[in-house]
Amino acid sequence: PPFIQIIHSNLFNRRKEHSTTVNNNMSAAGIKLTGDSNATSGVTVRELTRLERIGAHSHIRGLGLDDALEPRRGGSQGMVGQAKARRAVGVIYRMINEGKIGGRAILLAGRPGTGKTAIAMGLAQELGEDTPFTTMSGSEVFSLEMSKTEALTQALRKSIGIRILEETEVMEGEVVEIQIDTAFSGEKAGGKAKGGMEKTGRLTLCTTDMETVYDLGAKMIDALSKEKVTAGDVITIDKASGKITKLGRSFSRSRDYDAMGSSTRFVQCPEGELQKRKEVVHNVSLHEIDVINSRQQGFLALFAGDTGEIKSEVREQIDGKVVEWREEGRAKIIPGVLFIDEVHMLDMECFSFLNRALESDMAPVLVIATNRGIAKIRGTEYKSPHGIPLDLLDRLMIVNTEPYLQSEIRQILTVRCEEEDVEMADDALELLARIGTETSLRYAIQMIITASLAAEKRKSAEVQIEDIKRVYRLFVDVKRSTQYLMEFNKEFMFNELDDSAEYDTGGNGKEQASAEDGVSPEGKGDAMTTSP
Repeated sequence: PPFIQIIHSNLFNRRKEHSTTVNNNMSAAGIKLTGDSNATSGVTVRELTRLERIGAHSHIRGLGLDDALEPRRGGSQGMVGQAKARRAVGVIYRMINEGKIGGRAILLAGRPGTGKTAIAMGLAQELGEDTPFTTMSGSEVFSLEMSKTEALTQALRKSIGIRILEETEVMEGEVVEIQIDTAFSGEKAGGKAKGGMEKTGRLTLCTTDMETVYDLGAKMIDALSKEKVTAGDVITIDKASGKITKLGRSFSRSRDYDAMGSSTRFVQCPEGELQKRKEVVHNVSLHEIDVINSRQQGFLALFAGDTGEIKSEVREQIDGKVVEWREEGRAKIIPGVLFIDEVHMLDMECFSFLNRALESDMAPVLVIATNRGIAKIRGTEYKSPHGIPLDLLDRLMIVNTEPYLQSEIRQILTVRCEEEDVEMADDALELLARIGTETSLRYAIQMIITASLAAEKRKSAEVQIEDIKRVYRLFVDVKRSTQYLMEFNKEFMFNELDDSAEYDTGGNGKEQASAEDGVSPEGKGDAMTTSP
């Protein structure tokens, strides 16, 4: 209506006049103070910024491969180095996309800090949201309030997606007019007069080819009011359920108001007939179907996270129904990916279960990662490569990761500086890359934000060498910490090293202490562990 347009216009002009009185000088904290003498004292205008959490692998956007599965140069999609491993995982990605792989297992094996988890995260980004990707750690199996096999079963079924196809009849068009009439209705019940307000209405929908008027009942009027549908909106109405969905606002009404909210979405007016048959696609996982069918309030249990153990009979019935839907063409199975990090933390029972689960018809792709060499299988005295039983190793396609070069470490640190919004001088970056080569990549990455805070303290917008040196003195790496322990081991409680024991802290990662001392360094960059 015209008076609504006038109100919107006045508000917009008033805000525009007020914005010209705001001083453009911003403080370092992002606060803008009003400089208008007529403004109320103490009023501040704060600039709203979007806060995003920065994680260890938040800079990963994909595998960084071209169409020929060759690594791109320059740190594409956040991935640097590990060209051979990325090519191998790129082949796995192509096979998953084409549906030619299922029930297979891939092992990412390498030293700590060589990008195994980053490659798995890159695979997840490449697959997109339509392919289920479940991540868990090997130690999670023992901390959940359920049996180990149940925890693994739920993780496997979370990684299997079901795409359910459903055809429905809908009415889709642009709202031309909504007319609602309220009338007083009186009727006699049991000899007594009974009256009430009765709502009736008419809805006019149109497409580019036709226009139709529909009579509305009380339920449809309430549904339109709930969705706040007005003239000019493009809506769909499900004929079976009566559900109303607002798709957006028609482009023909884009000039109705001077100012629009940021959430307003403009769409084209639909073409053709008002009544159409649409194919609706629902993407769910097998675990979600299990939970919904295993409890009275199963749908709410999905949000609470307290799913508990699910009976095998329920899963068998669901599997049978899914097979039936697949034969009828109503459903399609999407094998996803289950990624288990630190897989050496699993015991023999878990490995036996995974060995059997991979033989199932609806098994996902299993990607596991470990940084162990020849190690004992948990819960046994048997030693095996990577701490994994040999019968499971036979099923695995093993992808090795190699240590990063200094040039690659420098490139990774450059990508992390961009991700964490840190300006760093070239000589400081070169020093940090050298530190990462001599200590570990993880330690160098941790120093980025701390050096930035040190630079901010001395009122500098760029990290210099002196900030790196200051942080290097404040926070020690594993080698220096181990050397300190060796020098002052007698002053610590529960020390188990003999006076004659020696430990090499020169960086070659070799153990010089005797086996009876119980000291086992787990390679370069790992913390030293002592046996009880």
